Amino acid sequence: MIVAVALGVALIVTLALTVSPFARSDGWRATVTPLASIIGSGFLICGPLLAREFGSAAILAMGLLLAIAYAAGWVIRFNIVHVENHLAEARFNDPIAWVARLTQAVLALAYAVSVAYYLKLLAEFTLKPVAIDLAWQPVAANSIVTVIIVLMTLLALGGSLRKVEHLAHGTVSIKIGIIAGMLVALGIAWARGGMTEPLPPARISWASIPMLLGLIITVQGFETSRYLGHDYAAALRIRTMRHAQWIASVIYLAFITLLTPFLARAAATEGVAGILDIMEFIAPALGIFVLAGAVSSQLSAAVADSIGSGGLVNEVSRRKISVPLAFTLAGALAVLVVWLTDPFQVVALSSRAFALFYAMQCVLALLVSARSKAGSMLHRIGFVAVGILCLVAVFVGAPAEG
Repeated sequence: MIVAVALGVALIVTLALTVSPFARSDGWRATVTPLASIIGSGFLICGPLLAREFGSAAILAMGLLLAIAYAAGWVIRFNIVHVENHLAEARFNDPIAWVARLTQAVLALAYAVSVAYYLKLLAEFTLKPVAIDLAWQPVAANSIVTVIIVLMTLLALGGSLRKVEHLAHGTVSIKIGIIAGMLVALGIAWARGGMTEPLPPARISWASIPMLLGLIITVQGFETSRYLGHDYAAALRIRTMRHAQWIASVIYLAFITLLTPFLARAAATEGVAGILDIMEFIAPALGIFVLAGAVSSQLSAAVADSIGSGGLVNEVSRRKISVPLAFTLAGALAVLVVWLTDPFQVVALSSRAFALFYAMQCVLALLVSARSKAGSMLHRIGFVAVGILCLVAVFVGAPAEG
């Protein structure tokens, strides 16, 4: 029954987000881009990782992580108005324009690292149900990722990757539908079984902060609204980014709450694909359900970030580095990261890369605010505080198992 209800909910939500008039509105289209980025891969890995590290305090840790992300989103929303207006009129040698280009270069690097993160997760989820010697599993996962990156590079060089990206965008509604089905399945399992296992003890300490900051990548994605200016007005992007973060926060907190009866089991799972163990415990067929969502979300995100990285490098270099060459360089960096890190390290490394980008956004906000007198002194203090927090994440963000 759980599987049937979960599939039914997934189908209803998918159809509602695909064919309804609401789904075709500019407001929803501008919301779904950052929303899909935020809740894609992070939703699949955050529950077991937080349960393992924080025990029954997992929901508090999730709330703090979401608060950090919302603070970074606040800075970017300020930049959508004030930095974009300044850059539209700035001369090429304007110092703020140079900081903006450096910020774009950092984002290109973060995207390249995130490709390794997304595809590493894809490989981990794909290999989870496969009986393979544990000693060979990292080699198999890295080989799968390398093959995918090579294929993506060949598609890019042949001009066909945009077609793959358009296909990937079509999976967004399916992904959100699958997440809705998972939440309903967890809710039904709790209602039917109750609390059958004691909760793990809460574990909160200063030593937990580096690990929590190493999970910023799981709530990242809202910054995509900053670069949708060619499609949507600033006011719409600001409003819809805020809505995306609100919706994602409700989903994450609901997920951790509904996971409560299974926190002890979640804490005992191994690897980054532990959510598969939980869903298969509830109903074996749900494993396939989750696996389909994992593979589609990771592949679509990897394609989008690969294109984004290549485009940014091309733009920052003033077209001196062609998009195909930039894409190839980003792919080479992703392969290097994949082979030099384990799944937990690549999560932390991706988090550090995006934390550096958010810190640079704080610098931009502070410079423009000081020059144009936009915002108050409290705004500037906030920019400094968020920037320092992001820099702390850059330097101390640690793997979940390290």
